[in-house]
Amino acid sequence: MTASFRGALAAVYEQQAGVDAAGFPAALATLLASPDHALPVAASDDRGVWGPRGTADPAAVRDVLARAAADRSTAWPVPLATSAARLHDDGDREGWESIVFERQRRLARAAVAAAHHADDGEVGAAWLADVLDGVWLICEQSSWCWPAHDDAFRERGSVLPTVTEPYLDLGAGEAVALLTWVDQLLGERLEARYPGIRSRIRHEARVRVFEPFTRRRDWHWLGLDGDVHNWNPWIHGNVLLAALRLLDAPAEADERAAIVALAIEGIDRYVSVLPADGAIDEGYAYWWNGACRALEALDLVRHATGGVLDASGIPALRETVAFPHRMHLGGDWYLNLADGQARVSAAQPWHALHRAARNAQDADAAAHAASHRTAGTPAATEHEGFGRLLRGITDPAWVDAAEATSPFPREVWLPSTEVMLAREIGGTSRGLTVAVKGGHNGEHHNHNDVGSFVVVSDGVPVIVDAGRPTYTLQTFGPGRYDIWTMQSGWHNVPVIGGLEQSPGAALAASDVEVSLADDAAAAFALDLSGAYPGAAPWRRSVRLERATRRVVVEDSWTQEPVAEPATDEHHDTPTQVRMLLAGDVRQDASTVVVTPLDGATPVRISWPEGIAASLVVRELDDPLLSSVWGARLTRLDLDVTARDSVAVTVELDLTNAEDAR
Repeated sequence: MTASFRGALAAVYEQQAGVDAAGFPAALATLLASPDHALPVAASDDRGVWGPRGTADPAAVRDVLARAAADRSTAWPVPLATSAARLHDDGDREGWESIVFERQRRLARAAVAAAHHADDGEVGAAWLADVLDGVWLICEQSSWCWPAHDDAFRERGSVLPTVTEPYLDLGAGEAVALLTWVDQLLGERLEARYPGIRSRIRHEARVRVFEPFTRRRDWHWLGLDGDVHNWNPWIHGNVLLAALRLLDAPAEADERAAIVALAIEGIDRYVSVLPADGAIDEGYAYWWNGACRALEALDLVRHATGGVLDASGIPALRETVAFPHRMHLGGDWYLNLADGQARVSAAQPWHALHRAARNAQDADAAAHAASHRTAGTPAATEHEGFGRLLRGITDPAWVDAAEATSPFPREVWLPSTEVMLAREIGGTSRGLTVAVKGGHNGEHHNHNDVGSFVVVSDGVPVIVDAGRPTYTLQTFGPGRYDIWTMQSGWHNVPVIGGLEQSPGAALAASDVEVSLADDAAAAFALDLSGAYPGAAPWRRSVRLERATRRVVVEDSWTQEPVAEPATDEHHDTPTQVRMLLAGDVRQDASTVVVTPLDGATPVRISWPEGIAASLVVRELDDPLLSSVWGARLTRLDLDVTARDSVAVTVELDLTNAEDAR
């Protein structure tokens, strides 16, 4: 159980601790605050923070208390074995996960109520009893691992978890984090009323988290092979949190320091591969459970060491703080890549971004976070997790933050993912915005989308990336690319002679060129044929022309010219340029007018005469998709089989805007 990897984080921490690699473990043990003071949230005994006169955000506390009171009219949710086993019947994972998540949220609400009412005699005691029940239920749960992640079926043929072989995944990390924060907030009061409950929490943490973490070093999320994804900081951060608080016996001091060091080493693997531009190839939606988790974990290290170990100056971490506002389109719309959604819940832990932005002294990132802080509304909710709720409502700088305006940079270029975003005018979501990606088809949570683009009107996507449907067993299995949202045929890329893109890191863009220096235009060009096995060169150029307020997409490719009209044989394997549209779509001879969602300005899409165009309507029966796009999406197919080039123009339809509405 010895840390061995030394990356960007280790270099900074060793310098700050004034030691070399060999001396760091001993220095860390000395630097760590005692378990009672290691976490940055006060216990419920601190009535300057908790209670009717405490500083914890009153709007959030009031909101949580109302939901906690409503909980008492219902029984505690119970995840059934049949719900876990169902994953192996029809692939459904939501049935089990939704129940577990609601149980955890209910415990979080009860814990806040117990902290708030700590001085209220029988009322406080009743809430403490609810907390005990919630803690006990989680401790009694056969497995903390989410069934979709467990290796029980793969290794032992069991559709149910094997209790003697606990699997350390995101679910186990979240469960131990919840119990850790409950212990931090209410542990002494719980133990005084119900002696033995703290030892039960510590036993389960040891058996389900600490021992698997230190005994098995083959967890895929460790990133030992260099493939480091969002599981890494998410799980390591929760292990780190639990070790800081729960390994509190004097005899566990060395073990505590060793596990913290091992967790730091794991996060170092993530930080060391985080690109210099801070981009996340899984997209904005995954930033919150990837880079943000790393920032939150390292903030814990900073607090636990009294500010001595501070990673906020690492360039990639400073840059990733800017990623959310760089991907912001307008309102609650964001540029989505891979499995990300274009419209995610606004109930994110904005305080975590605000705190990281303050540490990094990034005024734009802080402003973007503060654009979601409205006076009198809750500073955080339990839906982001109990720890995030506690941090948000006890951070005075966040609770008191004045509402700000998102910065809306005019141009963004992220070379690591080959993503460009450009808008007509910086500082506003109004007008046209275009985004294009190159990259490859082996990215995390990959969709086959090399060369795809998105066009946005007034901050609302019009030519769109559908995102992902509800996760099932198929999503991360061999049938992933049988799912329509993952296929290039449902992205804004061509179908070349009937051929769609294939997955794999070798299937990539080439000859990428970006032009952002010109005030009049922003342009992105690439050869996307590398994503199509055996395809001839296909050059795509996407250009935002600010003066004419239009986006021009030009494709040119190599093929033998077709002198005669296309035959049936050609139509069996057509070459098409495709665009996925959101909103109300009206087609004329060589144009389509799209009235976007949310009342944004309509856009007109035009192409040369003589090109056959068709609309394919995709009805959305998955709630994760329909909650973003409504009842349907429409695909525009332009048949360019007989051509070797085509230019498509997208412009605001200002003349007929009122009619289109």
